[in-house]
Amino acid sequence: MTNAMPQVLEPPGLPDEKAARGGGLRELWWRAMDWRIGIVPVPVGLMLLGCVAAFVALGKVPTDITMMIPVLAAGGFACAEIGKRLPLLRRVGAAAILATFVPSLLVRLGVLPPSLTGAITTFTDQSNFLYLFIGSIIVGSILGMDRMMLIRGFLKILAPILTGSLAAVAVGTMTGTMLGLGLRHTMFMVVFPVLAGGVGEGAIPLSIGYSAFSSHPQGEYLAEILPAVMFGSLTAIVLAGGLNLIGKRRPHLTGGGILQPGAHDMGEAGKPLPVADLQGIGGALVLAMTLYLVGELVQDVTRFPGPVTMLGLAVLIKLLRLATPMMEAAAYRNYQFFAQIVTYPLLFAIGVAKTPWDKLVSAFNLPTITTIVVTVVTLTATGFFTGRMVGLFPVEAGIITACRASQGGTGDVAILSACDRMVLMPFAQVATRIGGALTVTVALGLFMWWQA
Repeated sequence: MTNAMPQVLEPPGLPDEKAARGGGLRELWWRAMDWRIGIVPVPVGLMLLGCVAAFVALGKVPTDITMMIPVLAAGGFACAEIGKRLPLLRRVGAAAILATFVPSLLVRLGVLPPSLTGAITTFTDQSNFLYLFIGSIIVGSILGMDRMMLIRGFLKILAPILTGSLAAVAVGTMTGTMLGLGLRHTMFMVVFPVLAGGVGEGAIPLSIGYSAFSSHPQGEYLAEILPAVMFGSLTAIVLAGGLNLIGKRRPHLTGGGILQPGAHDMGEAGKPLPVADLQGIGGALVLAMTLYLVGELVQDVTRFPGPVTMLGLAVLIKLLRLATPMMEAAAYRNYQFFAQIVTYPLLFAIGVAKTPWDKLVSAFNLPTITTIVVTVVTLTATGFFTGRMVGLFPVEAGIITACRASQGGTGDVAILSACDRMVLMPFAQVATRIGGALTVTVALGLFMWWQA
């Protein structure tokens, strides 16, 4: 008895590929469709460009998701592909940097029509898809982690975050004072804003508090604080890219996204990944958004940061094994999708809607730039070496500590995408949200004491 080869049935309507490619025009067209900018086939991108131009000419650019998905995908991946091809800079996160700051420059130069800029801004503000992204990344990466290593990781990561923050405040304040910025200005307008956790959670509360304890308008303080927040985040992006480069040249210093030796996530070979079906993936997405809504509700009632509540609930689900292995696998698949497909479109939207070019450029004076860079370098380097002392991979510890200088959730996305470590988002959120809240509290307390 012989073993017959199984017959492979071809789906109806799909001709043999070799035969189909026999036509010359079809062959050329298929080659063109296979040529992509990121995920966007070039012919589709050209068709999209024509559609956008027509909508702009009519003065009616839609703000709904059907318009924004292709526009942000084309813009984000186009900027990222350019960044990936820049000599030297591609090694330090140029893809994420360009995807964030090039659209901001295009808005400033008027290259992006105001109607298109307004549509992107409206969509970004109203859809809140930043938190769809962060929620999926946090829940998926936590449920995909090794359970015991998750416990040890959260305890250990506090050491580099705390020591890095203290060192950054001390060295950054001393640097700015020596460069003639003055102790008060350096501490409250440069160093604390860099570490405050972004714009909404950091710069705005700081400016409101400073205004309440002084006679100056909040707007003046905010205009003075914003450049430090934005340039500090940019510096952290570059440093994260540099740490990624160090990890590639010194593999023993990095876990490739794993926080400590011996850990792995569900995507690693040490733990087989169950095959999640489409219904499971949809259910995992609903779970992530439900946890986000719980966090938002807690924030409305108690003012405690919603993303931190969401993070804590995801950790609790993992520790108590409340999710089945299939649900964990589905959540991890969601994480992979958002990390690989949604990151650059999101950064493009952030660049257009939330990164004013003028505010960023206003920080470009030598004493301020030097102080910001020294602050973030001290923060990251201290985290790197402290992480190594407590048994963490130093590259990952440095990257998470660098997120203390991020521009909030948007900055965390840019920093982690620059070093291809999106799986570290839960730890980055701890550094940004909790660290930022503590920084704002300390800064306002010291400012009030200074004014007394």
